[in-house]
This record gives sequence, structure tokens and C-alpha cells, in this order.
Amino acid sequence: MHTKAATITEKICPLEFAVNAISGKWKIPIVWQINEGKKRPSELLRGIGKVDRRVLNQQLKELEEAGILSKEIFKELPPRVEYTLTPLGQQLVAVLWQLNDWGKILLDKQDVVAG
Repeated sequence: MHTKAATITEKICPLEFAVNAISGKWKIPIVWQINEGKKRPSELLRGIGKVDRRVLNQQLKELEEAGILSKEIFKELPPRVEYTLTPLGQQLVAVLWQLNDWGKILLDKQDVVAG
């Protein structure tokens, strides 16, 4: 008697995996800010605006765990922390620029429909 091959119960979709890595209200603005040279949490708070410090820290942690950001802790008083994009994060920025260009196309299309 032949046994059937085990079926895959959890299919891993690369697109879904990627979207989950950057999902969160503040993750993309955080990546943009760091790409523009802002590296410290206090700079990010000023640059993003309405984000709560606790939420910012959580989103930074998740981006670090995903391999998008790296965190450097300086042993000085007061303690200083800086975030930079990893090579994976730099690849994400390139994708975000493409998404930005696609967004411009959508806006233009919306203007034509509304006009």
C-alpha cells in the first residue's frame, strides 16, 4: 500500500512574508527617516510626529528583528542608541522608491477620473 505524501498545511508566500515584515503604521516612515540620515530615536520622534515613544520602540525592535535595521548602543553617559539600515533595509528602500513611483501613477489616474 502506498502512503500519500504529507500535504503542506502552511504555504509560505514571499509577498505576504514581506508585507508582514513592514506592516505597522510607522515602519515605512521609520525606514524613510533613517534613509534620510536620522538615526537616533529622538530624531525619529521629531521627524515622524504623532508616533508614541513606546510604539516607536516596538516598531524599531520589529524592524531590527526582521533584519531591516541594525542597532548600535554606545557605552556613554547618557546612553546613546543609533539605528542604520542593513543591506536588506537598503534593498527595501529601493523597493519603496518603486512603490512611490507606482503611487504617483495611481494619483495621476485618480486626478483624471475626478477631473
